[in-house]
Amino acid sequence: MSVVFAIGAGCTLAATSWTEGWWARWWWLAAAALVQLRLLANMLDGMVAIESGKESRLGQLFNEVPDRLSDAAILIGVGYSTGGSPVLGYLAALMALLVAYVRAMGGVAGAGQVFTGPMAKPQRMFLVTIVCLYCGLTSLAWQPMQPQTGMGLTAAALAVILLGGSLTAVRRLLRIASLLKEQAP
Repeated sequence: MSVVFAIGAGCTLAATSWTEGWWARWWWLAAAALVQLRLLANMLDGMVAIESGKESRLGQLFNEVPDRLSDAAILIGVGYSTGGSPVLGYLAALMALLVAYVRAMGGVAGAGQVFTGPMAKPQRMFLVTIVCLYCGLTSLAWQPMQPQTGMGLTAAALAVILLGGSLTAVRRLLRIASLLKEQAP
């Protein structure tokens, strides 16, 4: 279900650039709700598996792969939203993949899962949700937009996700390297 909600969020985000007025506001608010529903569905899936004793390595695989699809759907949708930048949306999706990849490689290398931030999945989705709420609840006059490029608040949010994701990947790599050095004989 988290992938369905994420694709819905990506589509509603993109719809903000095709509509105006109250419709655009509703798309922004719907996107905020869908992003949160995506997180809730993802969290409940894992909790149910753990509580019911059905947690497995196969379950971990089917938890991680849809999560990456969900991140991409939402961040690419942000790129196509009003004030967004498709290029930044795709780059942010790639950065989210890199951050998750570094965490996964830490686990494979024996350092365990390192979830340090500052721009892990919860922080990325929090930023997207806040931007959606802001755009849905304020007038266009309060939403900064660069007239020459058409980029605005959503492009700025994607830039923050890119910079924060870069820092997160580096911090995770350094932490994983430190843990692996501690384990060395």
